[in-house]
Amino acid sequence: MQKKLSVVGNSLGLIIERPVLDLLRIDKDTPLEITTDGDVLIIRPVRDEKTERLREAAIRMAHAHASTFEKLAK
Repeated sequence: MQKKLSVVGNSLGLIIERPVLDLLRIDKDTPLEITTDGDVLIIRPVRDEKTERLREAAIRMAHAHASTFEKLAK
C-alpha cells in the first residue's frame, strides 16, 4: 500500500484506514510510539504488557467456553 501525506495545519499527516486501525486495535485515544532507524518510520501502539496478557487470556477463555457462555445468556 502506498500513501501520500496530507496537509494538517503547518504539519503533515498520514491517514490510516479503518480496517488497518481495527486490525491493530488503534483508536484516537491509543498512545503511539514513533521511532526511526534513519530510513524507516516505525509507528506502533503503546501497550501495557500486563494488560495485553490479560486481554489475550480473556480471548482464549471466551473461545474455550463459548458454548457455556451461550447457554448462560439464554
